Amino acid sequence: MPAFEPFHAIHYASSSNWDDVIAPPYDVLSDDDIDELNHRSEHNITWIDVPRGGADRYEVAAALLHEWLDAGVLVRDETPSFLIYRMDLVDATGKPRTISGVLGGLEVVDEGAGGVLPHERTTKKAKTDRLDLTIATAANLSPVWGLALAKGLTAALAAPGEIMGSLVVDGVTHRIEKITDPERIAEISALIGSDDVLIADGHHRYHISREYRDMVRKATGHTDTAAEYTLTFINELVDDQLSIEAIHRFYDGIPFAQLHNDLSGSFSFEPIKGRPTPSHLAQMVEEGRLILMDAQGRAEWMIPLPGAFDGVRNLDGAWLEHALAGSKAEVSYQHGLDEILEMVGDHTAAVLIRPTSLEEIERTAREGLLMPPKSTFFTPKLRTGFVIRPTAQLPR
Repeated sequence: MPAFEPFHAIHYASSSNWDDVIAPPYDVLSDDDIDELNHRSEHNITWIDVPRGGADRYEVAAALLHEWLDAGVLVRDETPSFLIYRMDLVDATGKPRTISGVLGGLEVVDEGAGGVLPHERTTKKAKTDRLDLTIATAANLSPVWGLALAKGLTAALAAPGEIMGSLVVDGVTHRIEKITDPERIAEISALIGSDDVLIADGHHRYHISREYRDMVRKATGHTDTAAEYTLTFINELVDDQLSIEAIHRFYDGIPFAQLHNDLSGSFSFEPIKGRPTPSHLAQMVEEGRLILMDAQGRAEWMIPLPGAFDGVRNLDGAWLEHALAGSKAEVSYQHGLDEILEMVGDHTAAVLIRPTSLEEIERTAREGLLMPPKSTFFTPKLRTGFVIRPTAQLPR
């Protein structure tokens, strides 16, 4: 089972205005977003986490990190801690909820070794940016999101820690609390380490942490450095601690009539009056249906044919992969009904799918399986900049 350890947190000084310095994760930011965040403050975390410029931009980011520490903009705690991270929100159904997790150092394990489990097959990404940034700064700047399969973490995090601050973004309140009590740290660490952790978001970051760990091992000959762990937010894999949205599909590369024909071997179709609405999304879940839309926004129910998916996992992404196994259709991904309705005219078609169930997420993890790419969209997105975790420095 994976180790989960406290760390000497680096964070903004208490006088900082979090509205000015905290940012969304790097992989959802456009150039315009980065411009806006850079202009908010000369100390916004994006100056370090999303460095721009020439080949020396990672060294510039590292210099900024040290400069901010020397100037007291950032503070490094002398006492190791866990950070409770709570998100208060109203979910898509209108239900208020609080997601409570803990930020700490999760053990970096070899691929296939168990303990830390991948959640879905990932699409390839260029690795150099995050690796080069980690090498230069010797820091974990953005957390991986992990789900604890061990029961009881929510209860263990119920009592408040030392309040560090809060931030409201897009209707979500993000709150950070520090835990330094050794007994409570030991309880949380032991609980998380008693069962597997499933990576919900940040597979790429975890992979980079493994690559960096191996570089440190090779350079130092040690297997006990801070590079053996990586910054991770972990919450419990239970229904009231997860807000999961579907990631829908766009299809291109073939005419709509051909796509319709390719799907007809697995689905029957019924027309829908008007464009899809949130009530249609609820009906999809209730009745086990999907929705197909053409470029003009005309919609049809996709009703699975009897026996069409015998032996196929009960995942809409898996159903579509199975139904289109011989098709030349090209797939891309987009979450959010409003976004689909706005963008469908730029594509041959869209297919709206249902969110993956909690039961299927856990079953897939327990059986050591992987979901199709872009099966789940965990919300809200964790913010970057609340805390930085120092890792081992590669010898120069």
